This record gives sequence, structure tokens and C-alpha cells, in this order.
Amino acid sequence: MPQVKVLVLTGYGTNCERETAYICRIAGADQVSVAHFADLVQETIRLTDFNFLIFPGGFLDGDHLGAAQAAAARFKHTSTRSGHSLVQEISDLHARGGLIMGICNGFQLLVKLGLLPATRSRYLHREVSLGHNDSARFEDRWVSLQPNLNSSCVFTQGLGNLYFPVRHGEGKLIVKDESILEEIKKGDHIALRYTDSSGAPTQEYPDNPNGSQEAIAGLSDPTGRIFGLMPHPEAYNHKTNHPRWPRGEQSASGTTLFARGIDFLRSNLST
Repeated sequence: MPQVKVLVLTGYGTNCERETAYICRIAGADQVSVAHFADLVQETIRLTDFNFLIFPGGFLDGDHLGAAQAAAARFKHTSTRSGHSLVQEISDLHARGGLIMGICNGFQLLVKLGLLPATRSRYLHREVSLGHNDSARFEDRWVSLQPNLNSSCVFTQGLGNLYFPVRHGEGKLIVKDESILEEIKKGDHIALRYTDSSGAPTQEYPDNPNGSQEAIAGLSDPTGRIFGLMPHPEAYNHKTNHPRWPRGEQSASGTTLFARGIDFLRSNLST
């Protein structure tokens, strides 16, 4: 059976790497490593040894110039010690059938690298961004989410409504123009939407904590193997994380989302 080998990348302000690594372990990954950006540059860690890459949450470079803006430039203009482009190595991992996931700050990085939504498979071309919340404040709350049943996203297949926390100041999805928004909708790149108490997608605050267009909380690429979301599934890894667990309220934990990705790799990788 193929081994699922996860790399959680950290450094320059990332702060959710331990929770992310933990949830990957309990979700069934065979190997989970946490590495600094510099490890990739020095090649003490090689992306060729992994099939699941995760960019966790945090505040890369203090969000200066915009969330993950400086980090995106660093990835685009940095090569490994032997001269390989880091962005190309990430693209190669995806081309081999691997998975890429970005959570909150990691999602901000993926859109600014142009890896999401990649409509018409236009990778490394920025089509959307994530800007300041309409509330003009940092939002720290739990939100209801609805997976798109038509999305090809491997992480959300077969899942019902979800309930995860958000912790961000720049989570409002902004598209380059209306034609891109139409391509996102027609191509079912929307993997997750914010919903109200009835389970319907909403633009109303605080159910939609940032004012994101089309209530978008997460996006997927055309293959369904690159996934970015603003909520933090890794922060719900045990029933006691749920804010109303003493009342007996429960919902599918974030572990199920990671398990979907791990199961997909086991079923689809040849080695």
C-alpha cells in the first residue's frame, strides 16, 4: 500500500504547524514531518520525498505588504542549493499526483502564488486575492460551512455541513474581474461556502465573517488536489474543541477532512 508522507512547512511567522502535523497523524498519515523553509533551500528536506504538502496558518512576514505577499515573492524567486526552482518543485509534487493544502495564511499564499483557483489550468497566474475583512477587524469565531457537492476537491468529498473556527484579518476573497468569478463558479472551484443557521450560503455578517464574494470559504484547483480554506480544520481535532461540547453538540471534526485526502492518496498513488 502506498505510504502517505506529509510535509508541513513552517518559518517566517507560521504558528499552526504543530496542530497541523498532529491532526495529520491522527488522520492516518504514515509519516509527518515539520520543516522550515530554509530546509527546502538547503535541501536537508526534499519535496521529492513527500506526496502531501501543507502550508499551515500563521502570519507570514507579519502580513507586511499584505498577507503572504512577501512569502509568495520569496517562493517565486528562491532556488534550492542545487539550483532547482522552489515553485517548480511544488508544481512537480502536484504533477506526480500529490496533494497541496493551504490553511488560512497558507490559503493566502496559494492564491498569491497563483496555484488557486487555476481556472482553465492556468497555474502560477494570480486570479484572486484575499483582502481585509469587511468588518475591518480580526475575526476569531466559529463558522458554519457547506461543502460544494459538485466540487472535485478530494478533501471534501462526501462531507456534510461543517463547523470550524476562523482566525484572520484578511479573509475576503476578491476576484480579478467578473469573468474570473464566472469561471470559478462554472468550474466548481468553490469547495466551501460560509452558511447561515439554516445551512444556506450567506453574505451576512457574522455568519460570513469577512464578506467574501459568493460566501467563498475555500477553493480547489481543477484536479481537486490543491485545496485552500480560511477556516482552521486542524483546530478541531477532538470533540472537546467544539465550543458547545458540554451541551452534547458535535459535528464532523477537522480530522475527517484530512482523512479524505490521506485515503485518496492511498487509493491513487502507485508507490
